[in-house]
Amino acid sequence: MSPADETAPTEIDVPDLPGPWTARVPTYGDVDALVRLRHLDELQGTGEAHVDPAGIENEVAGQASWTRRQLVAVGDDDVPIAWITVHDRAAGRALVWGYFDRDVAEVDEIAGVLYAWAEEVAILMARIRGIDATRLDESPFADDTRQAGWLEQAGYAKRRTWLHMERPVRDGDADLEPREGVLVRTVEKHENGFPVASDLQTVHHMLETSFEDHFNNYRESFPEFVQRMREEPGHRWDQWWLAYVTDEDGEQVPAGTVVCSVLPGKHGGPEGTYVEYIGVNRHARGRGVAKSLLAAVISDAARRGRNRVGLEVDADSPTSADQLYLSMGWETDYVTDSWFKDLTLD
Repeated sequence: MSPADETAPTEIDVPDLPGPWTARVPTYGDVDALVRLRHLDELQGTGEAHVDPAGIENEVAGQASWTRRQLVAVGDDDVPIAWITVHDRAAGRALVWGYFDRDVAEVDEIAGVLYAWAEEVAILMARIRGIDATRLDESPFADDTRQAGWLEQAGYAKRRTWLHMERPVRDGDADLEPREGVLVRTVEKHENGFPVASDLQTVHHMLETSFEDHFNNYRESFPEFVQRMREEPGHRWDQWWLAYVTDEDGEQVPAGTVVCSVLPGKHGGPEGTYVEYIGVNRHARGRGVAKSLLAAVISDAARRGRNRVGLEVDADSPTSADQLYLSMGWETDYVTDSWFKDLTLD
């Protein structure tokens, strides 16, 4: 981060809420109530919910809380009925998530106040970083017209649609191999289990260059990228892969990468694998690199006894990635939209 302007504020006042409700910062003791709010949100958006309490705890009181500002709305019983969080994702990018109990009579007013507070927080984050513009990014479920209405009133605009896809792990998947001419390996590790820095830097470089022509691409520093990935409860160093191809001089060169995490089991069943990122260098496209990386992920999931592999893809991907996933057995589980609000600071 850039040093903060000494004249700039470092905190935002807690806003007043309508009726009997008040706002405060969430604590570890709120985790159960926040799991319920996330559960309600997923249930109305997808028809089912499989919320990981460890993930919520991490956002509120773990490593993932360090780059977030959060508020909950509570009544006389001090139990949260709304929760909003603003994540300082990178310079010029603030991710916003709002979860609300729709049965509360004043929920529309509460949502308006909390989204206004989130905007003030994003501006503060931009000032601390020493930048003059930032983007607010919220991703409601595609059919959630009520939350879309709150975002529209707050000045957001719908900009993109995302397909959340899942593929079952099948018999024989453990034997999947990369395409001929493509070498796939996990990142190298030291004897103590920590990855070799040069491999992590190659992963970061591959992702930064692979997504240069993708929608909403933005630069993220290497330290920010690694720290953010480590914040995920399902993070595992042995689920980072690199792919190599042979160049015209006969040398093996990096061509792509995939970073995955662990999905909690549904209803107490087996865990799954989630593809956080997959990127292929533009100069290596068309050589089976993406398929080889995905084959490595699927075969790894099969060997670990996992039952599914999930991922997210831009419905208008310039590389038609969704068609690749469909051809390899993925199907769309649910859909979300990206709503943005771009802010220029005075």
